[in-house]
Parts: sequence; structure tokens; C-alpha cells
Amino acid sequence: MDETNPVEMKLVPSAESRAINVSNLYVGGIPEGEGTSVLKMRKSFHGCIKNLIFNMEHLDFTHVADYEQVDLDTCLLSERPKLALHKEDTELPPEPQPLPSLGQCAVDRAPEYIPNAHQFGLMQGSHFVLPFNQLAVRKRLSVQLSIRTFASSGLIYYMAHQNQVDYATLQLHGGYLHFMFDLGKGRTKVSHPAPISDGKWHTVKTEHFKRKGFMTVDGQESPTVITVGDGTMLDVEGKLYLGGLPSEYKARNIGNITHSVPACIGEVTVNGKQLDKDSPVSAFAVTRCYAVAQEGTFFEGSGYAALVKEGYKVGSDVNITLEFRTTSENGVLLGISSAKVDAIGLEIVNGKILFHVNNGAGRITAIYKPKAITTLCDGKWHTLQAQKSKHRLVLIVDGDAVRAESPHTQSTSADTIDPIYVGGYPADIKQNCLSSQTSFRGCLRKLTLIKDSHVQSYDFSRAFDLQGVFPHSCPGSEP
Repeated sequence: MDETNPVEMKLVPSAESRAINVSNLYVGGIPEGEGTSVLKMRKSFHGCIKNLIFNMEHLDFTHVADYEQVDLDTCLLSERPKLALHKEDTELPPEPQPLPSLGQCAVDRAPEYIPNAHQFGLMQGSHFVLPFNQLAVRKRLSVQLSIRTFASSGLIYYMAHQNQVDYATLQLHGGYLHFMFDLGKGRTKVSHPAPISDGKWHTVKTEHFKRKGFMTVDGQESPTVITVGDGTMLDVEGKLYLGGLPSEYKARNIGNITHSVPACIGEVTVNGKQLDKDSPVSAFAVTRCYAVAQEGTFFEGSGYAALVKEGYKVGSDVNITLEFRTTSENGVLLGISSAKVDAIGLEIVNGKILFHVNNGAGRITAIYKPKAITTLCDGKWHTLQAQKSKHRLVLIVDGDAVRAESPHTQSTSADTIDPIYVGGYPADIKQNCLSSQTSFRGCLRKLTLIKDSHVQSYDFSRAFDLQGVFPHSCPGSEP
């Protein structure tokens, strides 16, 4: 007791005392109907217990099989009034009641959609293939479309001959539009000075006619570029690749911007004829567009995004940053877990944010408790930073920091080589540092993991497994 000299007692040897079969371990009290004759009282313990070690194993109260009238993640004793010294006043104060909710979570409204508009960029190979009359574009090409995006890069459309000598494409690069075409004699490039990655709708028209190329954005015309070489005909197949390319198609002559553009694209016309997007020749990872959208990725509350298939090494230090908005009081934000015990986890539980780490010597948790239980489910954006430095944790939410540290200072590294699960995780995957299986519903953005001086930002469209997640588009407007 308190590191003082131990008190020992020898057991009287008998057949019964040689082994104790442990089936259940009760802490703080015993349920009705359970018990043993060696206990002199049945009254439950009143107070706080932590750092419980049983047979050399640190037991984590958040993994209990069952509990009753126990607050698993806080100790309220310090907040109770001091007991009076008078005999009549020595009754314990009443049990603290849960704080009344100061409001309700924001209303979770079903998103509205735009007719005849499609969201691309959900995966790297998102695309439509739309048929058109290739003979009509030989002497003159005019492609017009409407587009809304927050992204800075991606392929908007592409058409080419089978041998890819002749082609025409519109790409977004660095937030600006670049129209390139080749009539078989050399590449002509037209760029437009207007940035379009502002989340607003823009009307774009690209045109090649009589050895000239130009582009118009919202009525503003680019400088005209003279066609390279003496070619006059554009000889392409009658397939317009819209929003991206199939993963098996390798475009050879248009640079490295071949991934699907994270954008909503409305009506498309080729030489004045509207293309039928309802019956594409090919379609992959394309969905409807939200009527009002903002930057972020939407998690519908049923799945997860799985990143880094080869596995992420947490080690001794890692710094996680992200932004989130939700109308729910519960949801998994992120988990990385080994098959043994080493793991880290971020989750929202009953309106609080929990940052768990297990370096192998038991779980430690930093808990952020907002002033009101509904603060974080107000549907507005919140910033989060979770920093692990050996056995110490810092959790910063909207600028407010909380800390925690393990008493096992020699245990400093969470040894994982496992995927990063965001917004939830599969039922058959073990997560040692998450107490909830509730999938996150809401939007996430700007996820980065910083190790040493290496900053790694994660694009959800590059996830190796996506369930119930819609990258690069979040319903609703910025508050």
C-alpha cells in the first residue's frame, strides 16, 4: 500500500486453495445474485479507481464487458463539495446527475441534388464515355460545358484517335484551364487566365477552327493561339471521355494530369449538339451533384475510407490534423491498429473527442470536453490536432488543448504497420484504440499526418477501399 512494506500471509494448504478459477473480475461492487462467502460486505465502492493491473496486465475500463452506475472516463470527486464534520452532515452528497443539454445537435437535412449534373473524382478513374459524331469535328471542334470545382487539378475531357496521334483535351492544372490539341503535326496549347477552383459554376468553351485555337470562360475569351504544324483535320474516335479516363486506358501525349477531375459537370455539347449523359458507353465512380456544395468529403454514416494499404508506421511520434463537421454526437474519426495491442484512435463519443494511444503498456486517453454536449455537432467546421510524442498526448480542438501521459514512460512507440481507417472500419478489422463502432456522418477535409518533418496529405479518392464515402464534395454551404 503506497509503496510501504508488504503484509504477507501464508495460505493454509488444502485441496481447494491450490487453484482459483477466475471467470469474472468485478471491480467496485458485485451484481445482484453474484458473490462469494469470503466477502464481509456487499456495499459498492464509492470513489475513483485507475491503473488497474491484474496478473501483470494493465486493464482498460473502456473495454469492460458490463457496468452499472460507473462513469468510465472521468472522476468527479474533485468537483464534489467537501464533507461536513458534523455527524448529521456526514451523509455523502447525492450522485451527480448528467448535465442538462444546452441545446440539440443541428438538424441533419437530406441533401438536394442538381438534375443532369454529375460528380466526378470519387476515385482516380472516375469517368463517363459519351458517343458523338467524329466526322462533325474533323474541321471544327467546339466543346462547351458547365463545371463547379474546388480542386486544382484533373482531366475534364479527352478525345483521341486509336493511335493517339490526333487528340484534344481540357485539363485543370494549378487551378487554371489548359486546352490542348494535336492535328497530327504537333501539340497546340491554349491556357486561360481565369482561376476556376472557387466552388462556383463556370461555363467553359474550347474551340479549334481554321488553324486557330481559343477558349472562353464565362464569356471571357483567351488569347488566340495559331495551330502548330500544317495539319487541318482532327481525326479522332467518336468517344468523349468526360471527367477522367478508365484506369486501363493510358493517355500517352497529354502529360501527367490524367486523374479524374474532382468536379461537378453539367450539360456538355459538342459542336452545338448536347450529349446524352443518361446512356454512356462506359461509366465508373460517378454520382449525383449536391445543389449546394462546399470543400470536403462526405461520409454518410455507414462506412469508411481505408488509406495506405501497405501499412502506416505510427512509431514514437505522429501529429494528425483534420477538419470536420457533423450533426451527430458519436462517430469514429480515425484508427490505426496492429493485431496485438499497439494502436492509436480518434473518435467522438457523447459529444466529446477522445484521442487514444496504446504503446503496448495500456491505453492512455486525452479527452476534450466542450462546454456543451452539442458544441461539436452544430454542423459547423471544427479543427482538430492530435499529437503523440512518445508517452505524451496533446489534443487540440478549435484551439483548446488537453493533455494526457502514460505512467509507463519507457513504453514510447506504437508499433503498427497497418492501414489508416477514417470515418469507421470494417466489422472484421480489430481496432484496439477505438471504443465505438459508430461510423462518422458528416464531412472531413484537410487530413494530414506529420512524422518528423514529413507532411503527408491524404486524398480520399486514392483510398484502396471506400464504403459510403463521397470524396471531394460536401453538401451544404459554409456557415
